[in-house]
Amino acid sequence: MEPTGEVRTMAIRKLGLAGVLATGLVFTCYAAGPQETYNPQCFKPAAGHKIMTMTARPGPYRVALANGFAGNSWRIQMIQGLKAWAARPENAKEIKELKIVSTGTDVAAQIGAIDNLIAAGYDAIITIAVNPTSFEPVIKRARKAGVVLVPFDNVLDTDQVIQVTEPQVELETVKAQFVYDNMPEKKGKVLEIRGLPGNSVDRDRSIGFHKVFDNKPGIEVVTVVGNWDDGTVQKVVSDAIATQGPFAGIVAQHGSTGLMNALSDAKHPKVPLGTSGENGSLKMIHDQGWTAIARVQSPLLAVVAMKAAIAELQGHPIPQLIQLPVPTLYSKDLKDGVNYSSKLPDNFQDGADIKACNVVIPIDELLKQTPDNT
Repeated sequence: MEPTGEVRTMAIRKLGLAGVLATGLVFTCYAAGPQETYNPQCFKPAAGHKIMTMTARPGPYRVALANGFAGNSWRIQMIQGLKAWAARPENAKEIKELKIVSTGTDVAAQIGAIDNLIAAGYDAIITIAVNPTSFEPVIKRARKAGVVLVPFDNVLDTDQVIQVTEPQVELETVKAQFVYDNMPEKKGKVLEIRGLPGNSVDRDRSIGFHKVFDNKPGIEVVTVVGNWDDGTVQKVVSDAIATQGPFAGIVAQHGSTGLMNALSDAKHPKVPLGTSGENGSLKMIHDQGWTAIARVQSPLLAVVAMKAAIAELQGHPIPQLIQLPVPTLYSKDLKDGVNYSSKLPDNFQDGADIKACNVVIPIDELLKQTPDNT
C-alpha cells in the first residue's frame, strides 16, 4: 500500500530531505479523478486511472530497455526506433547512457535482467514484460531503489507503475467485427491466429476476438499459435488450410505477411481478413484485391514509454496508464506511397508513427541502428 500524504510528510520530517534522498527512496503521489497531466496530447490517461508524480531528479539519465522476445520484425523495428530516437541531439542531451537487453521468453531471465539494471544504478527501465502477473516483487525492488519502471506493449496486471499501450481488447474486437460483418454468409470456420503465449497482449486480443465470434450460431472457431512471427504464421496457416480449410474469415494478431503468403500459396478463396501493419501484407492485400482491415500496434510505443520515463524523472505528472489510439487501415483506402510502400521491406511496420507524441522516425534513421544488445 502506498503511504498517505500525512505518512509521507512525517517520514520526510523524520529523516530530513537529505536523508530521504540518501536512502534512494522516491515517494510517488497518486491522485484520483481528473488531473492535469504533462503533455496531455501524448500522455492521455486511460479512463479511471490515476496520475503519478515523483520528486524530480536532475539529468542526464542512464536508461535501459529490458526486452524479452526479440525474434520478429516488430521487436527489431522497436529496438531500432528507440535507438534512433535516443541518438537525435535533442534527445541525446537527456540520456547519459542507453542500455538494450533482450532476454528471450523466460520470465526469470527478464526479471533477473531488470534486477541487474536496478543494481547497476540505472535511473529508468522500460520493458515489454514476458508475463503480466510475475513482476510485483521486482516493481517493489525498483521503487525502493528509486528506479522508474515503465512497462509498455505487454502491460502488467498492476497500477503501481506508469504503463504505455494501446487498448488491446478493443483493438482485436474491431478487427473481428469487421471480418464478421463482411462475411457474405454468417457461418463456417473462422481462423484465429494468436500471438506469443503468456503475454498480456495475446491474452487480451484473444478476449476481443472471442467477444465477437463466441456464441454465434453456425460459426466454428479454429485457433492456431503464430508467435507474432511471419514464418511461424505462414506455416501454421498453411497447415490449418490443408487440414481444416477453407475458412470463411481470418483474424491474425500479427505476422500478416506470413498469412498472406500462406493464402496465396494455397490459392485460398477471397474472404474478409483482420490483419496487422506489415508492409508486405498491405501490398498483397491491395494488389490481390482482398477485403481487409489492418490495425497497427506501433513499435514506437517504446519511444513513448521512454519519453514518459524521462518526464517522470523530471517530476512531471504522468498518467498511470497511457492508452494511445490505434492506427487503422482499410483495404479500400490502401494506396502505394501513402499508407504502404512497394519500395519498403515486407517486414516494415506501416502506420508506426505516433504523431500525437511527435514520434516520427523515417526508415533511413531506423536502418542506421541495429537490434543488438548494447
